This record gives sequence, structure tokens and C-alpha cells, in this order.
Amino acid sequence: MDTLKAEKRDKTVKAKRLRREGYVTGNIFGREIEGSIPIKIDRRDAERVFKTKKKGSQLYLDVEGTKMDVLIKEMNYNSMKGQYDEVDFQALVSSEKVHSVAEVVLLNHDKIQNGILQVVLEEIAYKALPSALVEKVEIDVGEMKPGDSIKVGDLPIASDPDVELGTSRDAVVVLVTEPHASAVAEEETEADAETK
Repeated sequence: MDTLKAEKRDKTVKAKRLRREGYVTGNIFGREIEGSIPIKIDRRDAERVFKTKKKGSQLYLDVEGTKMDVLIKEMNYNSMKGQYDEVDFQALVSSEKVHSVAEVVLLNHDKIQNGILQVVLEEIAYKALPSALVEKVEIDVGEMKPGDSIKVGDLPIASDPDVELGTSRDAVVVLVTEPHASAVAEEETEADAETK
């Protein structure tokens, strides 16, 4: 599992100033932490890890020599600057279930020939012990045809006995619809043929 180094930050120093100095700011909270621990992370280290780790990902935070098992709870991305400004973490307790989200990752979407792929859900909310956390749900959509849909209840996460779903089992995750433009074009071609 990835480890990210962090330092405790002085609350008297404004987060804005730290960000200008090349840090991502954040907080660690959890059942066994009173209040929260304000931290700063070197932006280069943070960006290397956040290429693969998203909201709902589990990793280790090394806070000045103390290793903590944490979950990424919130990520504040600054689209103007193209960087993360603030990231909050939840310290995990092995015996305590946590609320998290699993990212939906689609495989083989380039194989869909006769339809338009629509992603309805980008993440699935659930609750689980730290040992059963799910970062990603991969869905192979290569065989899908217009009219097909996949619901949360169809996915492996729904049948995992260690996971309590927060998102409805009936919620549609992805579906394939008929391409509208070509359907209209075909009707017009048929109409033209009839008038000739």
C-alpha cells in the first residue's frame, strides 16, 4: 500500500500561504483522534500518489514517523491551477466500519459499436471494515448493446458479505442507448425513398 509523508502544520500559519509554498494542506480525523490533526504534504509527493489514489482510496500516512492507516475522505481540486489544495483523511480503526465510495472504472468501452455509452454513477457508496474496503469497481462494458444496462445489484460489490451498500441496488450504473443522429438519418432516408 502507498505511503505518503506528512507533517503536522502550525494552525497559526494560513493554509493559503502553505499552498503558495508548495504544500497540499489537510486534516486527519477519526474516532481515536480528539478534534483533528492539521497536516501539510509536499505537493510533488501528493501529486505522485493522487495520480492513482482518489476519494475512497486507502493508504498509509507517515506523520513525522507515526504510520497511520487512513482513507481519503475529501479532495479539493483547484481546476484553475490544476492541483489539489486540500485533502482530508479518516484514520481507520480495524474494528470500526467506515463510510466510503468505490470508483466505477469501465473496461472495453471502445468496443461498443452500435450505441452510446452513458455513465450514470461514477462512484458507489458503501460501508465496510478497513480490511474489506473496495477502491474500484471494474465493469467490462465491451459486450453491451443498445438497451442494456448494469445496476449496482449486478456488481460483485453487491454480493460481498463484508460490504453494506449505501447506494441502492436498483440504481443504474451504466447503460447503452440508441444513437439518435443515425436513427433520424435512417428515417429521413426512408422518407426520401418513399417520395421518389
